[in-house]
Amino acid sequence: MKRGTSRDIRTANRYEVLRQIIAESPTSRQELATATGLSLATVATLVGELLDLRMLTEVGFEDSAGGRPRGLVAVNATGGALIGVDIAETYVRVELFDLALNVLARADEDMRPGESRPEQVVGHVAAAVSSVVAQAGVEGARVLGVGVSVPGQVDRDRGVAEYAPNWDWHDVPLLDLLAEHIAYPLYLDNPLRACAVAELWFGAARGRGDAVVVNLGTGVGAGLALGGGLHRGVSNSAGEWGHTTLVLDGRLCHCGNHGCVETYVGAPGIMLNLRESSPGSTLLHPEDQTATIDALAAGVAAGDPVALKVVRDTARYLGAGISDLVNLLNPEVVVLSSWVAATLGEPLLREVREAVARHALRRPYAATEIVLSPIPTDPVCLGAATFALEGALQSVGQRPAAKRAAPARSRTAPSA
Repeated sequence: MKRGTSRDIRTANRYEVLRQIIAESPTSRQELATATGLSLATVATLVGELLDLRMLTEVGFEDSAGGRPRGLVAVNATGGALIGVDIAETYVRVELFDLALNVLARADEDMRPGESRPEQVVGHVAAAVSSVVAQAGVEGARVLGVGVSVPGQVDRDRGVAEYAPNWDWHDVPLLDLLAEHIAYPLYLDNPLRACAVAELWFGAARGRGDAVVVNLGTGVGAGLALGGGLHRGVSNSAGEWGHTTLVLDGRLCHCGNHGCVETYVGAPGIMLNLRESSPGSTLLHPEDQTATIDALAAGVAAGDPVALKVVRDTARYLGAGISDLVNLLNPEVVVLSSWVAATLGEPLLREVREAVARHALRRPYAATEIVLSPIPTDPVCLGAATFALEGALQSVGQRPAAKRAAPARSRTAPSA
């Protein structure tokens, strides 16, 4: 990854040290040096900075082999709070975390069809953020930042939702709109990156060099972790796998093309699979994606032949698309994430594995594990909270000289 300045490098190192401590708390400076590849002197300096900021705390010593006892450090969970926002096509979910990324409060706002204008979405987010802060009893000064995930392509530097095809959003200045209602620093990205970071930190991609996190919701995409880090692409657009062509001249997609992966395996696409398979099925709730996917899951569990066929057909499409990712990227693991994957669960996973085995080349397939996300909470909120943590760490070096209040938001955060 490119780092433009020495401050960027220092920020990235500070972030990596804190990430390791959150994952393996408590730990020693020597263990951190080994895990990060940084020198012990560099680690000691970075740990000192984080201790000064009360993000870390000393927690005692451990015996070393014949040497002096090693000092242990741990995350100071009460040293600040982070907020993660998951803006999806049918809901807004907000979670407030302590610095150890434990969930302290959660709020949900349903978005009905037709409630997708930017000002409506901003209203839902503002209400949910206010709710979690009140629930947790957190003082505003302790909220280090709010990470916001919005579907589609985003410009992180400008805080702009450039293109959200399911809503027909173009160049929406989302963070400027949110800053009118939320006084904390704001950071923007999309659910593909959020899910990938969550899996890298706490999920099935942890400790893996190359991973693909397939996000299955209303929209579909693939978060990419390559070489142990998040892969964004030159314009932060990597992972738009949901808008690659699966069926020539197939179903019309919101993006304007035909036959996109998303039109066959996203929630609306699964509903269409059901409608085509059994037009009068009682499993179909035409205006309710969640109810339809829930009904399919219950139907599969009960052995309903229509439900079994629809999940099998969906898995065939999904497996064909994932086999392309396996052949192209040769990842160690493919993680099925987000609410559709969680709801359909193991039955979907079994069928997907069989389909990928049929389509992928033998050698890359043999090296790839395909699993469901093990993260028990909303992975998008969790990943979005790490964007806020990145931003907070980026401003550390500026704090001694900056006596004025923090700006309403920051537009740039280092790459994970």
